[in-house]
Amino acid sequence: MAELATIARPYAEALFKASASDAKAVLGWLDELAAVAAQPQLLQFADSPKTTADQVYGVISGVMKTALDAHGQNFLRTVIANNRLAFLSEIASQFRALVNAQSGSCDAVVYSAFPIDGAALAETAKVLEQRFGRKLNVSVELQPELIGGIRVVIGDEVLDTSVKARLEQMKVALTA
Repeated sequence: MAELATIARPYAEALFKASASDAKAVLGWLDELAAVAAQPQLLQFADSPKTTADQVYGVISGVMKTALDAHGQNFLRTVIANNRLAFLSEIASQFRALVNAQSGSCDAVVYSAFPIDGAALAETAKVLEQRFGRKLNVSVELQPELIGGIRVVIGDEVLDTSVKARLEQMKVALTA
């Protein structure tokens, strides 16, 4: 795992320095690029000795919904030329960390058993920002196995108010 981070770091830092003025826009196409590059079929195609870098670039740019600007095209060509396509998700993760550090915010993932509407999510984000004392970029992921409540993950901190967690606590208390 350390090797993955070590290889991805220079790419993330170089991209961050080159796109400091519009890092949020870069983050949009970089996340999409990482999702496309995570497909096993694409990685297998890219690793084939019969496949050229232009063919890989053509497939990726053809699949992406967002058109890459010249900056993004150069970045993608560099990643392909250096056989670093498999590292794009880590590059995106490290780039996001750099953007968050610059803006003074953190990513927060709210796991919920049910969909959360916009107003409720805004109120939840406000409460979480007060509790953790920092600005948060909140996203929601559904996890029906939580039964009810939410589970919030911010970096290495977890706030679990789900029904599942409370049932686990009760189970431990009753069996102890």
